[in-house]
Amino acid sequence: MLKGIPDIISPELLKILCEMGHGDCIVLADGNFPAQSIGKGALVVRADGHGVTELLDAILKIFPLDTYVEHPVQLMQAEPQDNPTQPIWSEIESVIAAHDVRGKKAIGFLERFAFYESSRNTYCIVATGERATYANVILKKGVILKNSPDSNL
Repeated sequence: MLKGIPDIISPELLKILCEMGHGDCIVLADGNFPAQSIGKGALVVRADGHGVTELLDAILKIFPLDTYVEHPVQLMQAEPQDNPTQPIWSEIESVIAAHDVRGKKAIGFLERFAFYESSRNTYCIVATGERATYANVILKKGVILKNSPDSNL
C-alpha cells in the first residue's frame, strides 16, 4: 500500500504513469472504444467497472498535464448525425478544471478517425467500462518543475 495514491489506480497503471515521460500520451477509452485493435502498438490496461471521469480525476491527482501545448486534453468529436455536445463532456470539463488552471481551454477535439489514429501512437490505452458515448480522452503528460508546489524534490 502507498499513501496518496487513489485506490482506483491499479499497480499496473501506476507503473505505466511513472514510466511515461514529458509528451507521452495516454488514452482513457470508453467501453465502445476498440482498445485492443487500436492499441496493438501500445500497452492496454483494463479498468472494467470504472468510468472515465472517476479514473480521470484519480489520474490527474498525480499526473501533470503538458503546459507547453494548447490542448493537452483531446476528446473525440461527435459524428455529425450524433448530438454535437455529449453530456459527459461537461463532467470531463469539471474534472479538468479541478486539476488545471486552464480549465476548459486545455481541451481540444479530434475527429473520430483522427482520434483513433492519434491513439495508435500513445504510450497506453486504458479500457474502462464507461457506458457514455464519446467519453474518450487523450492526456498528454507534462513535467513537474523542481520548484513547483507539486514537486517532492
